[in-house]
Amino acid sequence: MKKLVIEATKERIVAQSGLAIVGNLLSLTNLASRLNAYRLPDISRNPVCSNGDVAKSYIGLLCQGKSDYDNIETFREDAFFALALDIQRVPSSPTLRQRLDQAALTEKWKAILHEESLNLIRNTNAEISPVYAKDKPYIPVDLDVSPFDNSKTKKEGVERTYKGCDGYAPMFGYIGQEGYCLHVEMRKGNDHCQKGTPNFIKETIQSARRLTDQPLLFRLDSGNDSRDNLIIFLEEHASFVIKRNPRKEKAEDWLHIAQNNLIIFLEEHASFVIKRNPRKEKAEDWLHIAQKYGICCEEREGKKVYLGSIPETIQLKDQIRTIRKVFKVIERTISRDGQIFLIPEYEFETYWTDLEVPPHVVISLYHDHGTCEQFHSEIKSELDLERLPSVKYETNGLVLHFGVFAYNLLRLIGQESLKKQDAPLKKKATRRRIRTVIQNMITLASKLVYQGRQWKLKVTATNKWLPTFARLYDAFY
Repeated sequence: MKKLVIEATKERIVAQSGLAIVGNLLSLTNLASRLNAYRLPDISRNPVCSNGDVAKSYIGLLCQGKSDYDNIETFREDAFFALALDIQRVPSSPTLRQRLDQAALTEKWKAILHEESLNLIRNTNAEISPVYAKDKPYIPVDLDVSPFDNSKTKKEGVERTYKGCDGYAPMFGYIGQEGYCLHVEMRKGNDHCQKGTPNFIKETIQSARRLTDQPLLFRLDSGNDSRDNLIIFLEEHASFVIKRNPRKEKAEDWLHIAQNNLIIFLEEHASFVIKRNPRKEKAEDWLHIAQKYGICCEEREGKKVYLGSIPETIQLKDQIRTIRKVFKVIERTISRDGQIFLIPEYEFETYWTDLEVPPHVVISLYHDHGTCEQFHSEIKSELDLERLPSVKYETNGLVLHFGVFAYNLLRLIGQESLKKQDAPLKKKATRRRIRTVIQNMITLASKLVYQGRQWKLKVTATNKWLPTFARLYDAFY
């Protein structure tokens, strides 16, 4: 006799109840109305599926960790999918593909997705946690390139990346310890990580200023060790100390701001920690510098660590600025297991920074930059975006912007779930992984019922995530 009997039912069983929360968050944006107001050249004025419906449908897929166009076919007759995301008509797979191809021919959709993503973070009052240097808070902004492996495909723009695989090499900008994505730029696989980075930095600074007026701390790795980047950060500082032209501003308006104790950071700037590219520098030369200018600490027998900094001048257009070159040099004469070396071993790492803090603090702040590798993995694997769905380069760039929107949306849900201890996960955490949000919140099972002129989601009372789910739905309503 069979252990289980499989039967069909006409009851509405929902396997993605968390899309109700996604729909609430989308309603806090002007994404659909702005996309609907923009007419694509080859699309009729009143298409059967509006631009807003296409966009919300694809975001609904991405929030489940599905990026392939064909996945939309599962939800074309799903009443809950359309109800939760406020979609009038769910597009077919060909419609979804063709509309994104058309939208990719213009930069307008990317700009709208980028702006509405930032507006969503700001309008929900999302907490953006700082890091501290000498008790002064800085909002970290991490910029990094992450290769997307698209081997064995014939997609446009797929080239050999520095990781040794064929694919793309987009650049990302994240803000705060939570890792909200500020900015993304699609790049071909063989593009050098510094190509286009100065302009990317300027755009990221503008995006960051829309979310916070606290001091920013940019962190970049050695691939972006370029004088052009240093000049941008130093000139950014200069731009904030120029006296503003009041134009038509009134003194009474500024008095009102002052009376409400609002702090205007007119003289704050974007600080930076950039790991230097050693190029042809030798460890022995840095040992000589460290012995002269650094502080030595013997961590164990046969291992000496030197920490310190030396000044460096940078010529700007109309002035000379001084920044610091922080170094860490390690000299080993005995191995960890007691083996004495015939020739000492040397290691060194150096950093550019304008922070006036001890060298070990600068190095610690940079090492925390490695957390953005986790943010990359969440976008690539947990949103299923590493192997992008289109053969067209521009369309994949648009898809990546959709992915960043979905990533920020899921990050908001995860961070809100941490505000109260009503989740069954009792391990202390400061950030929920996107995978955890999808598994426990988005794919929550329920029964959809129309009762008393109202749609209801009935979740089993024994589900430990029910209190958190109900709280999140109300929080973003």
